[in-house]
Amino acid sequence: MNEEALFAKTLEQVRKTARDQGNLISEEQVREAFSALKLEDAQLEMVYDYLRARKVGIGTPADPEDDLSDKEKNYLQNYLEQLAQLPSYSPGEKEAFTLSAMAGEKDARGKLIEIYLKDVVDIARLYTGQGVYLEDLIGEGNMALTLGVTLLGSAESQEEADGFLGRIIMEAMEEHIRENSDSADIHKRVRNRVNRVFLSARELSEELHRKVTVEELAQESGLSEKQIRDAVRFCGSQIEYLEL
Repeated sequence: MNEEALFAKTLEQVRKTARDQGNLISEEQVREAFSALKLEDAQLEMVYDYLRARKVGIGTPADPEDDLSDKEKNYLQNYLEQLAQLPSYSPGEKEAFTLSAMAGEKDARGKLIEIYLKDVVDIARLYTGQGVYLEDLIGEGNMALTLGVTLLGSAESQEEADGFLGRIIMEAMEEHIRENSDSADIHKRVRNRVNRVFLSARELSEELHRKVTVEELAQESGLSEKQIRDAVRFCGSQIEYLEL
């Protein structure tokens, strides 16, 4: 088999592995799969880009639980114990439930949700360490799963349905992370603004040996009066060097 054919075959195997893992695969798995071809880092990056473009998540912590707080670890342990009480199903039963769910059967959808709840946990653990709680990630994933099983009518095969559910779960978690990051960025900007107003007010107050007005601080600091008043409001009017 020539290198081009081997590359194509290996890439398809990597995609199948990712689908089996809820559309997730680690860099180590990719490198191992392509080891016979001895790809350079730049070539591997092209493979990663190709997979990402097809909604395949890349990368996983060496031990996802390293990023969990004690509270999250306790939650995870209790939650997994609850999941362990659910019925277990064979691969053949999973396929049958998937096909029935694709046909719109409500009972099959419920069984499929039970089967994928553990997958939601596994996916959530891959997204730890990004400023969101594991419990929230699992909650977002479970909601996406519940919606996803109702949208399988357009899938043409059990394999396609499996990949779809993996993607919708991942996308829900990634959206939650993005929203949280946006919120964190806003809070960070606010803190920086308040700190700048505080330091500028203190410096001018020490120079004038009295409290300073908003107008004076705006003139000296380059901040607008609105920016100063917003900063004062955000910190509860606790900037002692300002005369309000």
